Amino acid sequence: MAPVPFHYVDLRAFCYVTEDEKRVASALETFLPEGTELDRAESAGHHGDRILVLSARVETADAMRTVLAGLDALPDADRHRLDDELGERVNENCAFFLTFDKQAAFNGEVRFGDGITFRAKVEAYPANREAAIENTREYLEAA
Repeated sequence: MAPVPFHYVDLRAFCYVTEDEKRVASALETFLPEGTELDRAESAGHHGDRILVLSARVETADAMRTVLAGLDALPDADRHRLDDELGERVNENCAFFLTFDKQAAFNGEVRFGDGITFRAKVEAYPANREAAIENTREYLEAA
C-alpha cells in the first residue's frame, strides 16, 4: 500500500435554500469514510438567502485512502483530464484542488463537475509547488 503524500484532505459543499440538506450531506458522504461527522456553518447569500456550508476534514492515512478511492472511480475522460491538468490543480501553497459533481455524487457516481470541493495539502520537502506536483503525480500513478 502506497504511503499517502497528503497532510489532510478537506471536502466541502454548499447547501442552498432550494436544496435538501440530507441530500447534499449524502453526496458529500459518497467520498467520506463511514461515521465521518460533517461540520455545518450557516452563511448568507448576496440577497440574504441561507447557505449552509457542509465540510469535513480527514487526517488519518486510512481515512484519506477512502476519500482518494473516489479518484479511482473517475471515468477515463476525467482521469485523462486530471493527468493533463495536474500542474494547474496544485498551487504555490502545495494544495491540490478538484471539484466533483454534487448531483452525480448523490447518485453514487464520481465525476468532475461543480458542487463538491476537494482540497488536499500535499506533503512536499522542500515545500514548493514542483515537489507537490511530483508527489501527487507519483501517488496517482501508483494508485
